[in-house]
Amino acid sequence: MIIQALAFYLFAAITVASAVMVISARNSVHSVLFLILAFFNAAALFVLIGAEFLAMILVVVYVGAVAVLFLFVVMMLDVNFAELRAGFLRYLPVGALIGLVLLVELFLLFGSIRGETVSIMASASGHPAGLSNTEALGRLIYTQYAYLFQAAGLVLLVAMIGAIVLTHRQRAGVRRQVISQQLSRRREEVMVIKKIGTGEGA
Repeated sequence: MIIQALAFYLFAAITVASAVMVISARNSVHSVLFLILAFFNAAALFVLIGAEFLAMILVVVYVGAVAVLFLFVVMMLDVNFAELRAGFLRYLPVGALIGLVLLVELFLLFGSIRGETVSIMASASGHPAGLSNTEALGRLIYTQYAYLFQAAGLVLLVAMIGAIVLTHRQRAGVRRQVISQQLSRRREEVMVIKKIGTGEGA
């Protein structure tokens, strides 16, 4: 029990520190790497509470797909981050106000559910015996939350299409591969055959 508590505080501290570094790092690539670290530690927290399937999904989907997609987009789009940071101070009061409102809402939420946690856990119906955590979650997702699950898939699909469109936009000074021109070239256009005599250089 003590080891689990220590592991929880360790993973939670690393998760919070990584989340802070995501929004405070000056390099956008470093922000994405800190985001991946936060995802890994959040997955470890899921393992501690017995939700192994959610931990696996967090690593496979968010780390293996979403975070890597963010990393490639940041590295390929050539975004002018100096221009984006120029308006940081202008929008700082609005952002601080929104963050303060969210923080107050979280404190109110935690204060209201603290006394009800025991009653909610006592009244919650457990899954039948012999039913694994993954199977119970699958039944819940594909029955009660089937439409929301499909909507989440559509959101990810739109995000993927948007990333592909952004990476294929026309930019000055960037050469693009034209497959039709490559396939229509003849051997004489790309290859020169020279006969080199004995003792002669190429």
